[in-house]
Amino acid sequence: MDILTFLVDGLLIGFVYGIAAMGLTLIWGVMNVINLSHGPIIALGMFGIYFAATSLGVNPYVGVILVSFAGLLLGMLIYAIAIHRVINAPHLSTLLATFAVNMIIIGLGTTAFTTSAYNVDFSLGNISVGPVNTPTTRVIAALASVLVTGALYFFLYRTTLGKYVRAVTDNRAAAELMGIPSARILALSFGLGTMLAAIAGGLIATFFPFTILSGGAYELKSFVVGVMGGVGNPLGALIGGLILGTFEGVIPAFMPTSWVPVLEFILFVVILLVRPTGLLGAKK
Repeated sequence: MDILTFLVDGLLIGFVYGIAAMGLTLIWGVMNVINLSHGPIIALGMFGIYFAATSLGVNPYVGVILVSFAGLLLGMLIYAIAIHRVINAPHLSTLLATFAVNMIIIGLGTTAFTTSAYNVDFSLGNISVGPVNTPTTRVIAALASVLVTGALYFFLYRTTLGKYVRAVTDNRAAAELMGIPSARILALSFGLGTMLAAIAGGLIATFFPFTILSGGAYELKSFVVGVMGGVGNPLGALIGGLILGTFEGVIPAFMPTSWVPVLEFILFVVILLVRPTGLLGAKK
């Protein structure tokens, strides 16, 4: 395969990595919570697309829309049940709360789906431009990721609810004094982060097989991407996703794919040592 094809494939997947990391970093940026249930929620997004296509017979991309709303509601429910009571507690409490949600989802998912691999039987052929030949589903996933990113920024900077989210992020106590219902805004923010994870999972399912445990690998990538771009910075998450995707795309052209995770985490450690606030700087 031509090196340019490797590079393009990596970049296209990087857009989806950026969306996944954006969900993780949004939750941290608004409420200082590290969501350890992020991976299983990505996996649920994958299964949501699978069952929408096989049981309901809908187009997978229509399924992504359905999964996004389900992810939003699931996130708000998780916040109300597991996060709300410990939101002001030490970080260890929120870590344990989200880890408990992580184990519950994996346990129930393993019981329901086993750990067998599933696959969304869907193909739109390939797109060829010069020497580059790439699956159309990856191109659509990248375009969808750009659209979701634009929608998120429009929401945060052009809507009243988005301004409430930014106000609660900057100073929760002051926002409450101004009459902003911070508890509802925090629930919405957690729901949005979960929605982004579910969307990323749904898009990934259109071109990769998956199991209920698949989300774990993408959760780790989300941490790498989030730190790379600056934790709490959604735009940084997208740029970090593109860098990681390029990294993953190019490495197999020169060495076995088994080296990819090793070099990814070497890159992760180097960024932590050289620029711990990330390339675009973390939220203060």
